[in-house]
Amino acid sequence: MGRPVMGIAANEIMDAGKTLYHLPISYTPAGYVKAVNNAGGLPLILPIGSPDTAKDYINQIDKLILAGGQNVAPEWYGESVQCEESALAKERDIFEMALIKEALKQKKPIFAICRGMQIVNVAFGGSLHQDIRHIADDNIQHMQAPIAKEIPTHKIRTTDTSVLRKIYGKETKVNSFHWQAVKKLAPSLKATAYSEDGIIEGVESKFKNVNFLGVQWHPDFAYDHLEQEMNIFRYVVKNL
Repeated sequence: MGRPVMGIAANEIMDAGKTLYHLPISYTPAGYVKAVNNAGGLPLILPIGSPDTAKDYINQIDKLILAGGQNVAPEWYGESVQCEESALAKERDIFEMALIKEALKQKKPIFAICRGMQIVNVAFGGSLHQDIRHIADDNIQHMQAPIAKEIPTHKIRTTDTSVLRKIYGKETKVNSFHWQAVKKLAPSLKATAYSEDGIIEGVESKFKNVNFLGVQWHPDFAYDHLEQEMNIFRYVVKNL
């Protein structure tokens, strides 16, 4: 049996800077590719495209990974924009929602990180806090830049019997790079990790026939520094 094919939904940038001749590029952070490789999977990057192609892409993969990035457009959960318009990526939203829908239809597991967890929550009927600075504890670093990306900066606590409890234990520390977070949790999902100020940090499906795992932090930033973050990629590749 071959290595499981892990489809990683890509991002876009319209101007990649002087080094790349200001070209528009499709990309994914290398941490996803390297962590999947190290866990025994075969990474396959899925560039943003027409939602009509989602079925063909999902046909080619065993599991779907949704990466971090821009904010999810508030129109998808019935709110007006209260964040920077430049931080939105509607074409990406549309394509990734099509991937989610098709992955569910084909019963392909989904692993979602940061924005990825947020868009799954929205796709399943939930909503988001557009700026958690209005509700979060100022002493907890949910946006840790310029602290190095692999350094854990705040605690999380996992719930009993959750997948995250098996990987991370009852309590651990994680890195953090987000202004948005889950507000209304989708009916088909359950929260399985929280920060000390009550922000939802981990989400899993309520139903055994839907294999979904989402985290608000970035294992892709720290897989080569922290064993717990490499372990979640191992779980996703081998067990999700």
